[in-house]
Amino acid sequence: MIVAGIGCRRGCAAEDIVAAVRRAEAESGLVVTDLAVPRFKSGEAGLDEARRMLGLDLMLVDDAALAAMQARCVTMSEVAARETGFASVAEAAALAAAGGVARLCLSRIAVGGATCALAAA
Repeated sequence: MIVAGIGCRRGCAAEDIVAAVRRAEAESGLVVTDLAVPRFKSGEAGLDEARRMLGLDLMLVDDAALAAMQARCVTMSEVAARETGFASVAEAAALAAAGGVARLCLSRIAVGGATCALAAA
């Protein structure tokens, strides 16, 4: 199981999200099997469209799980912390969705308005 944790700006285009996932796969040599996003982003149209374009399931990660993963994340953003309350969104979502023994395979990368990080179960 390879989970792509996704963070994105409000109104982010699906194409940016897909490009971020594809770049993450290319950089890591891994194939993403699932997408994970914070529950507070579940209404973003671009995320749902990207999920369909990629043919992947979308896992929603709640705030408590994101908070529990913060100490395991390597990339922190002051902007993300101000906007969401979490200094790491993509990495935390990937780790939380991949499960308790998950490891970060690719730290956060950014493409346009999207960020992506990979974790393996």
